Amino acid sequence: MTDALCPSYAVSLGYLGVVAAATLSNFGAAWGTWKSGVSVLNTGIRHPTSVMKNIIPIVMAGVIGIYGLIVAVILAESIPTPSKNGDNAYSIYTAMSHLCAGLCCGASGLAAGGCIGIVGDYGVRA
Repeated sequence: MTDALCPSYAVSLGYLGVVAAATLSNFGAAWGTWKSGVSVLNTGIRHPTSVMKNIIPIVMAGVIGIYGLIVAVILAESIPTPSKNGDNAYSIYTAMSHLCAGLCCGASGLAAGGCIGIVGDYGVRA
């Protein structure tokens, strides 16, 4: 391909999508785990027999983080390495699609983790 379609900074954009998917999804998972975990501790003090059934939001928040890691690995594995003479075969179109995929996965993981935490908090305390 030509240099105009495959610039050297395209790889940076692709890996930025990988970082966004992993980081934002795991931050959402941590947020959901923290928010639900606080309410599980509060419930454990008041009703010690009902702790195990209230662990479900914490597990669901953890799954959000694992999903972000899976998407990040898939994106990272699809970024080719440059050839021996420095030619880049990774186009700007593919880089932008990987960046958008990583941002979509990360932002939705962040929002889902927050929602799981908030809903889990109110559900456990009810």
